[in-house]
Amino acid sequence: MNIVDNAKLAAQAVVQGAMAKLVPLAPDSWIPGGVPDPLIARKHGLIGSPVSRRDGPLKVQGQARFAAEVVLEGMVYAALAYATIPRGRIATLDTDAAEAAPGVVAVMTWRNCPRMNPPAVFGSSPTAAGPSDLPILQDDRIHWNGQPIAVVLAETQEQADHARSLIVATYQADPSTTSLAAAKAHGAVPGLFMGTALLNEKGDAEATLVAAPHRVDHLYRTPRHNHNAIEPHGATILWDGDDLVIHDMSQMVTATAATLAGVFDLEPAQVRIMSPYVGGGFGGKGLWDHQILGAAAAKMIGRPVRIALSREGVFRLVGGRTLTEQRVAIGATADGHFTAIVHSGIAAMSAHNNMPEPFILATQSAYAADSFKLSVDTVAMNMLANTFMRAPGEAVGTFALESAIDELATELGIDPIELRLRNEPDKDPVSGLPFSSRHIDEAWRAGAEAFGWSARNPVPGARREGEWFVGLGCATGTYPYHRMPGAAARITLTRDGRAIVEVAAHEMGMGTSTTTAMVAAERLGLPIEQVEVRYGDSIIPGAILAGGSQQTAAIGAAVIAAHHALVGELLKLAGNDSALAGLSVADVGTEDGALCKLDEPSRRESYTSILARAQRDTIVVTEQASQPLEIQHWSMHSHSAIFVEVAVSSVTAETRVRRVLGSFDCGRIMNPKTARSQFRGGIIMGLGMALMEETQFDERNGRIMNPSLAEYHVPVQMDVPEIDVIWTDIADPHTPMGAHGVGEIGITGVAAAVANAIYNATGKRIRDLPVRLDTLL
Repeated sequence: MNIVDNAKLAAQAVVQGAMAKLVPLAPDSWIPGGVPDPLIARKHGLIGSPVSRRDGPLKVQGQARFAAEVVLEGMVYAALAYATIPRGRIATLDTDAAEAAPGVVAVMTWRNCPRMNPPAVFGSSPTAAGPSDLPILQDDRIHWNGQPIAVVLAETQEQADHARSLIVATYQADPSTTSLAAAKAHGAVPGLFMGTALLNEKGDAEATLVAAPHRVDHLYRTPRHNHNAIEPHGATILWDGDDLVIHDMSQMVTATAATLAGVFDLEPAQVRIMSPYVGGGFGGKGLWDHQILGAAAAKMIGRPVRIALSREGVFRLVGGRTLTEQRVAIGATADGHFTAIVHSGIAAMSAHNNMPEPFILATQSAYAADSFKLSVDTVAMNMLANTFMRAPGEAVGTFALESAIDELATELGIDPIELRLRNEPDKDPVSGLPFSSRHIDEAWRAGAEAFGWSARNPVPGARREGEWFVGLGCATGTYPYHRMPGAAARITLTRDGRAIVEVAAHEMGMGTSTTTAMVAAERLGLPIEQVEVRYGDSIIPGAILAGGSQQTAAIGAAVIAAHHALVGELLKLAGNDSALAGLSVADVGTEDGALCKLDEPSRRESYTSILARAQRDTIVVTEQASQPLEIQHWSMHSHSAIFVEVAVSSVTAETRVRRVLGSFDCGRIMNPKTARSQFRGGIIMGLGMALMEETQFDERNGRIMNPSLAEYHVPVQMDVPEIDVIWTDIADPHTPMGAHGVGEIGITGVAAAVANAIYNATGKRIRDLPVRLDTLL
């Protein structure tokens, strides 16, 4: 069997999900022209099996130590005071009473704060998608309502909080823009996302739209959303000589460490970020002002500092999703063929960051059409900087697009699912790239059967149960496949046959360490109990971001690369006295803690034997994953078909979601147990987006008015109905493990499915989120 045959067998085996035999794996074969890797791994049945999260027992027993639970000797507690104007200067700042309060160690303001550089790393600064030029407590300037103006340090949290309340500030206000109307009056500019223009045009979509025999053309609005992970932001910080050590709640430890090194004029190796447990992230657990201020305060007083934001503090300091106004217009022939898709509009953002909500991203690949016009313009307001929030762009963009699809289906008298399937593209309609894997049609058919879509009455308001109008709705969800560069893994193999796998990754509750152990165990041919995974520490090689639904792919590619290198080192150690003598990496595979010849399995030697003969206790390899070139050759996405049943009261207009089914096409499902949880979590977040989540922004002064979970509503137990999830489980042969991301696809399409179900129940169209009682009365 030659290398080419091995590569062909690898792709076939991955796609078919073969589990019970030696399967050649080709970690670089997903790249055209890549060198196939015939290294094989015994399939133990782990991949695709439901495996419980390794961190679960620690969390339910209260033994998992989070960032704001670390106790250090001599530690003081911090409390922040926040500005109350949107733009201007601090005129007076009276901290005398706070400094004299019981237990207060110091009050840090711009007058005595250590001098620092502004943060300037993508993904880790408060700007999220571009470098910041904002000084942090370095001068008297105010840039948003809620900006920190003082840090109180005291012996207890209660003393710090009390002293903070004694600070009195007055301001010299400058002209500001705090209303959307004023921002639009000042003019919009073309939006950029990750350095790329948010503009795609194909043909003359506006002219084609006018000429279309059938069309819809409407404006859809989505509000601001704030991050409300179950764990508010916090950090415990100390200086060890000239080295900075931070116990953090981060989804990007490496980038955070690098950024802080720049802020404090340190070498990257002088900053260590440890973040073993994160109580939810969704894009907001990066570097914000509190870590920088905590580090500056610890430096100023020479003692460790714990800085834990209150729930209100998270609203004041940590950005979220910005508001959007989206026009979606679709032209079609009588049989439903799309002739034009126009998706354009505006997103608001601050003057000191570059993070618009890129709501056209899903529309770029969702449907075939003869012409496209897709664009996002931005307007500037004096407000807290925006940042990534679960499925940035796609979450709100699919609400507008999929609502418009449903409106067009009504206009044409075509079933909404059938209309979508009639416009399935055979290649990416904007980029022209072939799809690496697209089975959304199968997801739609399986979902419709499981949900009972055929029982839907297309006439709005036709189904009634007592006071309740009942309706069914559906929508497509989509999110791109990503795999970012820089991922690396270190594997340590011990003489007793155990393995330690280290990756600079993050565990926010999605099962990262569990899936990593599964991949490593299968590659190494070891029981999963003999594989330890270490992560969440910036001293581990590589740079992996828990964002963009790409962490699992990045980790998997790194582990595969490191394992490949490990086998090469083991063969060198085995030497001429081994049954493996003369064999190359291409000739061998792994099975039951041993290397064996591919076509002669009896020629083998265990890891334990190789290390013992070499008089080695361990062997350690570190390897970086190959560059993620696959997205240059294919259009790669996760897909979903979302089905919702709602009941709307004819008396109160209350909307109750009765049941939801998500049918997903996300490549190979690595761990069904954790994937099911991710899908359901995303759907629940989508229900909140549809029915309750909204940041109330006072347009008179730019202040967030509902900075608490008492007033900013998210779904709780009684709001969440029965949620079923199914998936195609068809592997993508062009990704490292056949898998796509599952973390963000769940939220996309849900809000539109709810709105479409409300229309089917009541005949009222929802074009503004969230759905309110007054909308339906």
